[in-house]
Amino acid sequence: MQVVEKSAEGLSRVIAVTIPQDDLNARLDAKIAEIQPQMKLKGFRPGKVPASHVRKMFGRELMGEIINDQVNESSQKALDEAKVRPAAPAEIKPTSDMDEVVAGKADLSYEMSLEVMPDFTPVDPKTLKLTRPTYAPTEAEVDEAVNELASQNKSFEDKGGKAPKAAEGDQVIIDFVGKIDGEAFEGGSATDAPLVIGSGQFIPGFEDQLKGAKVGDEKKVEVTFPEDYGAAHLAGKAATFDVTVKSVKAPKASKADEDFAKAIGLESLDKLKELVRQNLEQQHQRQSRFKLKRALLDALDTGHDFPLPPRMVDAEFEGIWRQVEADKNAGRGAPEDEGKSEDDLKAEYRKIAERRVRLGLVLAELGRGANVTVSDQELSNAIMNEARNYPGQERQVLDFYRQNPNAAAQLRAPIYEEKVCDWIFDQATVTETSVDREELYKDDDAV
Repeated sequence: MQVVEKSAEGLSRVIAVTIPQDDLNARLDAKIAEIQPQMKLKGFRPGKVPASHVRKMFGRELMGEIINDQVNESSQKALDEAKVRPAAPAEIKPTSDMDEVVAGKADLSYEMSLEVMPDFTPVDPKTLKLTRPTYAPTEAEVDEAVNELASQNKSFEDKGGKAPKAAEGDQVIIDFVGKIDGEAFEGGSATDAPLVIGSGQFIPGFEDQLKGAKVGDEKKVEVTFPEDYGAAHLAGKAATFDVTVKSVKAPKASKADEDFAKAIGLESLDKLKELVRQNLEQQHQRQSRFKLKRALLDALDTGHDFPLPPRMVDAEFEGIWRQVEADKNAGRGAPEDEGKSEDDLKAEYRKIAERRVRLGLVLAELGRGANVTVSDQELSNAIMNEARNYPGQERQVLDFYRQNPNAAAQLRAPIYEEKVCDWIFDQATVTETSVDREELYKDDDAV
């Protein structure tokens, strides 16, 4: 193998690698000799297929595998010989005629374009002084959360008065049959269906036409399915529903008491309050860690100044900018971006990209020095958690990550980052300070 550094400009490197055709052919001969005893082909006795015939039938396929293995192996050796640490995976570009290489008639030559890790000494975590804001939920906050939970679990009771009419917020119990062009369609009928007027549970326009309905009323509701309706055979079509109103109920205020706690499966109101308190504590602890981590990242950002790999910054910026444009097109643009020119916005978001790359390199270097790793079990747990976000499609999600190492690496990265941060917190001087809830959550970018 021949390794030549063709260029070195700043953090960019181009390394040329050449593997002689004789070496490739020797490996092919060895591979054929390895599999020949197990070969079974029509017209030959088992294990007696001539090497020349194996080469003729499977030579290109076997050489392709050998080339892939050699590129992976030789590229790492080339980096070791050049004594460089890539900041990101290298781009590999063949420079020889690959048809000739596969045919065993030419050397395998390729170039690696990469950016190397900048030379810097990361800060000593023991010199860092960080503040962690803390807050414990009060009894009033727990009571407020319990009352909110009760208000969200509405019950309904028959509406009083003579021939009461359904109004916004009331629940009606209905039978209905949906029809298109006078014919009932599949999935368009139900019996004793509960519907809260104004909930948006049914097709737009359906609930409004039931306002004022009384028990025993029979109504013909006319609607048009949305163009983006989930069932393609109904999307955009006009339909009628023959509706019979069987009951009109008014919302009944739920009270946070012992009966409510038992109604949702708990033994007592005290148990409900205990669970709510634990949930609030977890929320506040996550926010507390968020603020501590942000303080750490700010300290690491301001404490390091070194050249950044340009392509890494470009890739990070392009990802950010795509999201910015997608949010803007969807009407979710950041309010603080309004009125700014595209050039100004790009300059601001490039600074964000530079910060992310800088912090990524610093955390990677600190983690490397501390021997921080992500275990296969931790990655497997992350993949399982991701799969749970797609009920009914868990198997497809698991298969996707098994078949796509780059996607799995994207799940590994945040785990690694959190573990490095935990290690730094253990090394640094962290002072806890009690704050009120407003102070804990006051920043716009708080979780």
